Amino acid sequence: MAGAGAAMAVPGTASAVTRPPGTLPGGEAGWLGSAGDLGDRGWAGFLAGADLRWRRLPQAWDEGPFLGNGFLGTGVYAEPGANAIRFTVQHTQVQDHRPEFGSLFGLARLPIGYFTLEPAGTITGVDWRLDLWNAELTGTIVTTAGSLALRAVVPSERSVLAVEVRPTEGERKFRWVFHPAEAVSPRTAPQFHKPPPAGYTANPPASLETSGPDRLAVQPLLAGGEHVTAWREVTAGTRRTLYTAVAWSHPRRTAAPEALRTVRAAARPLDWLVADHRSWWHRYYRQSFLSIPDTRLQSFYWIQLYKVASATRKDAPVMATTGPWLEPTPWPAVWWNLNVQLEYWLIHGSNHLELDAVTPTLGRYRQRLRDQLAEAHRADSYGIPRTTDMTLLNGTSDGNSGYAVGIPGQETPTPEVGNLAFALNNVWLSYRHTMDEAILRDVLFPLLRGAINYYLQFLAPGPDGRLHLPKTFSPEYGELAPDCNYDLALIRWGCTTLLDSARLLRIDDPLAPKWRTVLASLAPYPVDENGYMIGAGVPFAKSHRHYSHLLQVYPLYQVNWEQPEHRALIEKSLAHWIGFEGALEGYSFTGAASISAQMLRGNDSADYLGQLLARFVRPNTMYKESGPVIETPLSAAQSMHDMLCQSWGGVVRLFPAVPSSWPDIAMRDFRAQGAFLISASRQGGRTRWLRVRSEAGAPCVLRPGIDGELTVRDARGRERDWRRQANGDVEVRLGRGEEAFVYWKGDRPDFELGPVDSAGPAEPWGLPV
Repeated sequence: MAGAGAAMAVPGTASAVTRPPGTLPGGEAGWLGSAGDLGDRGWAGFLAGADLRWRRLPQAWDEGPFLGNGFLGTGVYAEPGANAIRFTVQHTQVQDHRPEFGSLFGLARLPIGYFTLEPAGTITGVDWRLDLWNAELTGTIVTTAGSLALRAVVPSERSVLAVEVRPTEGERKFRWVFHPAEAVSPRTAPQFHKPPPAGYTANPPASLETSGPDRLAVQPLLAGGEHVTAWREVTAGTRRTLYTAVAWSHPRRTAAPEALRTVRAAARPLDWLVADHRSWWHRYYRQSFLSIPDTRLQSFYWIQLYKVASATRKDAPVMATTGPWLEPTPWPAVWWNLNVQLEYWLIHGSNHLELDAVTPTLGRYRQRLRDQLAEAHRADSYGIPRTTDMTLLNGTSDGNSGYAVGIPGQETPTPEVGNLAFALNNVWLSYRHTMDEAILRDVLFPLLRGAINYYLQFLAPGPDGRLHLPKTFSPEYGELAPDCNYDLALIRWGCTTLLDSARLLRIDDPLAPKWRTVLASLAPYPVDENGYMIGAGVPFAKSHRHYSHLLQVYPLYQVNWEQPEHRALIEKSLAHWIGFEGALEGYSFTGAASISAQMLRGNDSADYLGQLLARFVRPNTMYKESGPVIETPLSAAQSMHDMLCQSWGGVVRLFPAVPSSWPDIAMRDFRAQGAFLISASRQGGRTRWLRVRSEAGAPCVLRPGIDGELTVRDARGRERDWRRQANGDVEVRLGRGEEAFVYWKGDRPDFELGPVDSAGPAEPWGLPV
């Protein structure tokens, strides 16, 4: 991307910088764009094309702007039934602490409250823009009395919401009002028909207090502790700025002084407050680059990168189903049977491992993964319930208050036992994309060993001599089955990964022979004339949003398209599952898109993503079922990754499933398994060149998709040590920190990257008209 700054200032144009034919840049500073070479103007111009815009007042959370930093989040939309604008105030650490009422009531995320901006005149219109590059909301509210110029930000590393308002003369008497929410689980809302357990009551009301120029809403909790919202309004000339902060403490009540310290430290001119914030976001975006001809989908992609960094950080809680933007929902907890996994997949390819909250959370609270198993089965075993709080605690489980891990072969509690192994696949992906041995040694290996040990307690030989699993539950089909495909896939993946990990860590584990026996003797996946079943004796016979019975195909790739003997079964299973309309939801289509990408069917993948955007995604790119759920749009970004670069099985596959409508693609620093950073250019429907940089010196096998004889060189134009494998893949010898450039021998690429030409204009996301 170096040298493309001028081109980047106009979204949709191609790089204009060229080099003499056949030359390499000789290691010049900035070639192929070290992240900073594009310049702020170039990046700002490119991302401006993805900014969300509003010319109509959003009426609900799924229409309006949203800001966040992994802890504090705010959504902006009309106050229902009033002439006012709502700014929600929510925080990912604010929850209840009564485990006797389960994770969905007694440990639930708690709503905090919201401010209303109440103008003097009647609101007649808005003109807002969510500026992705600066992670800031700007714009104007127009009223019958004048207008209010608006600027709002949640700084990247301060749990503060700052809203600056510059009113015209007729609006100088506008006011802010804080509305504390009732501190009760959102699951109690009557529209969800989820009655709370006996004895459950709301926490006492918040008290409104004053401390000098600051106001506080102090919310005590029945279980001890509190959460406190503090705010202050500062006037400078006609400019009025609201600063608000949230703090939480348990079991002691120490949140008030913390909230006051935070808001007082932040009450400085907004330009000062946002300086570090902007630097953080500008570094964040520069870590990778992707441009495709589909303008609306490209904008959607960059909004998801904004959204995920607004919703999570490595030191923040794992995302609950709503992210930081808590709204009425029956799911006010962290959900481990699909949601968490999908939420975090996109961080790997987009080169944003700094957002991985899953790995440290599982490592930090591992004792709870043992303590919440039935006592008779805890020995050397781990498991995770379907729902937990941010510390992996579930509390009481009765199927409405929370869901225990369960015991295979017993109907209650529901034996949904594979969720920890499924979550650990995310940890394995973090290891494979970084090759950080600490992840493997300290988190993945010990926890996966315990997750598989739990299964080993129940596997038993049948009359056929194969190992079989008693009845378990395939999320969320609703019927128990022996030899559930969900569990068989995770057992096979788990045993294989343990053996590989023990070898890499040089561990002589006494259980290794058992893992090998399981792999050799485990029951085959149950199938029927329609493809993969839920389990033995239980066909896939009704519409179902989950693809839990297909994990062996995706994301585990144990059964995959590169095995010709399985292609008909994969094709049949996908068609049968996605062909049942009725219960399909948004993430059904992201799953279908990713499976189709494995099948090298880019047009099908693009069609599934098109259906997702048209049928399920809301104007601001959020998504809802009974309530807000954040995982589906984020997983759509991963489906795009699967179309553009796959790196499972030790092979990096470039542009494996590109739809015919994307003749040109630009990609920089896409992170692949093996800790490789991939940059590439596709022009006129063919791959022109790629660069691979190795961070760890791992074996490098590429499937570049470039026909004919190849040239493989380093940055100085010297031939690299490489060879063609029998199947045509390219094996390149790369040490740590080394790179290679691959292109057709007769070509003379210029090795420059910039935004590709758009296939046509598209309306911005938001409510632009």
